[in-house]
Amino acid sequence: MAKFQKIKKVKKPWGCEIWYAQSPHYLGKIIVIEKGKRLSLQYHKKKHETAYALRGRWVLRLGNKRHVMIPGRAMAIPPGAVHRFESPFGRATLLEVSTPQADDVVRLQDDYGR
Repeated sequence: MAKFQKIKKVKKPWGCEIWYAQSPHYLGKIIVIEKGKRLSLQYHKKKHETAYALRGRWVLRLGNKRHVMIPGRAMAIPPGAVHRFESPFGRATLLEVSTPQADDVVRLQDDYGR
């Protein structure tokens, strides 16, 4: 039987995450990054994710490459890939769909002392 999903909003120092889908098989988030902010430089041991640019332009640093993400563009991020989301141009909104390992984050650098 169909039912409404529980929505979880997580405030972050760079913006927020809205968790709109969570199951043993996948996790779906809306990520809002405020202008001039960025997430940790990080990688995941098991988690595989795909980021889709919904609104605004933002930068995906993936390994040694810098990809400017514009609405309609998507990029897969496999386990072990060092990456960072940045929003130098203005507020950006993206969709992230991933495997369910929400706590699988290895931070290499962080602007917020986490």
